[in-house]
Amino acid sequence: MNYEIDQLAVNTLRVLSAEAVQKANSGHPGLPMGAAPMAYTLWSRFMNHNPKNPAWKNRDRFVLSAGHGSMLLYSLLHVFGYGLNMEEIKTFRQWGSQTPGHPEYGHTVGVETTTGPLGQGFANGVGFAMAEARLAAHFNRPDYPMMDHYTYVLSGDGCMMEGITSEAASLAGTLELGKLIVLYDSNRISIEGDTQMVFREDVKKRFEAYHWQVLQVKDGNDLKAIEAALTEAKADENRPTFIEVVTEIGYGSPAKQGKASAHGEPLGEDNLKEMKENLGWTEEPFTVPKSVQQLGQEMGEAGMKKEAAWEMMLSEYFEAYPELETEWDQWFGDAWMQEVMEDESMWTYNKPNATRSASGDILNRLAEKVPNLFGGSADLAPSTKTIMKKHDSFQPDNRAGSNIHFGVREHAMAAIANGIALHGGFKVYAATFFVFTDYMKGAMRLSSIAGVPVTYVLTHDSIGVGEDGPTHQPIEHLMALRSVPNMTVFRPADGKETAMGWKTALSSSTTPVSLVLTRQNLPLYDETGEGALKGGYVLKDTGNEEPALLLMASGSEVAFIMEAADRLAEKGISSRVISMPSWELFEQQPENYRHQVMPPAIRKRIAMEAGSTLGWYKYVGLDGKVIGLDHFGASAPGNTVFEKFGLTADAVIEAAETLLNQ
Repeated sequence: MNYEIDQLAVNTLRVLSAEAVQKANSGHPGLPMGAAPMAYTLWSRFMNHNPKNPAWKNRDRFVLSAGHGSMLLYSLLHVFGYGLNMEEIKTFRQWGSQTPGHPEYGHTVGVETTTGPLGQGFANGVGFAMAEARLAAHFNRPDYPMMDHYTYVLSGDGCMMEGITSEAASLAGTLELGKLIVLYDSNRISIEGDTQMVFREDVKKRFEAYHWQVLQVKDGNDLKAIEAALTEAKADENRPTFIEVVTEIGYGSPAKQGKASAHGEPLGEDNLKEMKENLGWTEEPFTVPKSVQQLGQEMGEAGMKKEAAWEMMLSEYFEAYPELETEWDQWFGDAWMQEVMEDESMWTYNKPNATRSASGDILNRLAEKVPNLFGGSADLAPSTKTIMKKHDSFQPDNRAGSNIHFGVREHAMAAIANGIALHGGFKVYAATFFVFTDYMKGAMRLSSIAGVPVTYVLTHDSIGVGEDGPTHQPIEHLMALRSVPNMTVFRPADGKETAMGWKTALSSSTTPVSLVLTRQNLPLYDETGEGALKGGYVLKDTGNEEPALLLMASGSEVAFIMEAADRLAEKGISSRVISMPSWELFEQQPENYRHQVMPPAIRKRIAMEAGSTLGWYKYVGLDGKVIGLDHFGASAPGNTVFEKFGLTADAVIEAAETLLNQ
């Protein structure tokens, strides 16, 4: 370790971060200034990564869970040669720049996951580590450790306070994820001041209770101590490691160091100048010293050599195990999935069933054809029907298992699923009762922002849950998910539509898909099928002339409008029945198709859904009627609840006659 050049590099990260925040007049300089020594030591001494190929499959992953400290990550990416140029550093937090306020996957080179909401990155890191472990179990062979990398997470006091961190840390310890290493920037400051006001627990003891290896670096500026701790962390292969690094927020600024004001506001020009003098910094603004530039270049070249050696080993591996080359291409590519998509046996469904049960049947078919399916439920797999029956469970003694048991940890489950999907190599699903998306929403929103194709299997979708009552009966949840940009919500009416929902999910590469499924049995319709892939389609017209009115519904309520249409036809009233499993897919169709399904001239329209009526009026218009629930449910058998709350074919007929007589 060359202390002089290392210290200069650390101060480069501090100064660049503080300068960018000051120029933007917005941001968080405190964490980058305090955490720069641990981040630099990690990136320069331990991480295997190639700046010239940020997608190298066997790279170590770095997750900045404390995403508000994003300028530290951007400074690292710049210094280590990822191609994030100085102009981007100068335009931190500005329109069109590659350096947004919090890290965004797919937006900035080298960013592994979208973070910002505290604790999300921590849980993503658990997912990355699980992905590495399963891939290693499947692909590694003696003398060929093709998957052999670490996940490093930098988190802060706020991450430690968030419940999602506790959920994820508990599971990580249980699963003995020895290649997960968390650096805890323990600066004891939050926006409101000293954390002693709200956070006095011994975090180290908490992580010991989670069965982690727990280490401490008492001086966050001691590069040798940080290096020793990371070395010790890697030596324990059976436990994840938690390293508390005691730092001072805003280190280097005499006016701001150790103060809450360093957290989320610029230092100020005078304090920035004083900081530079205190650190002995003499460079021009936004300048990386030549010696640090040279160091970054050398480290980048070392990363290139590591990947080149790995690529050579990969070639030898494929020669030794040619059958695994085909599997490798399958797991890390999608071209072969076309064969699955065109295999009718995967998507044919011919019996009436609860859509959760149909989903379970289809999932198990897929599990035999799609070897890299990886997922599970938050302790509800028997109810959500999401166990792959011929596959083992992912456990410390069986890393090859496909079924994940997340425990009662919905929020962590969704964020871990994001991490697995972002790692690459898997088709990922996560399952629970639909009502518990309330617990998952933060991570599901990030799935959408980052464009992570996680499949959410959400069962017990309505008041049809019955006796469990209003706490377990979703009302507003469909509209909540439909309101999330880049989220496809799919609520099928029968088993055939459920198959199309899974087909949609496995076809998606940049959009999460929520399959919203029933507890109760539903009919199987002759008319349903591939039209569901368009989100909305005509099931039947009950007359030979233009329909007098349009009837539309999703999921279980399609049964009511189908019955109502037949009974109305007996009265001489023609209607069109439209199944609407996915608004998002329907809105993606050309306007002429949408108008074919819902002719603009037909203004008498009725929609039915066992949930909030919000949103349906864009389809029924001012002249239409929505039959739904804008209040909570009740505890009783499901059929009784539907009847008492007016979700029946009779209600559709009454509404139709009222509309037609206006």
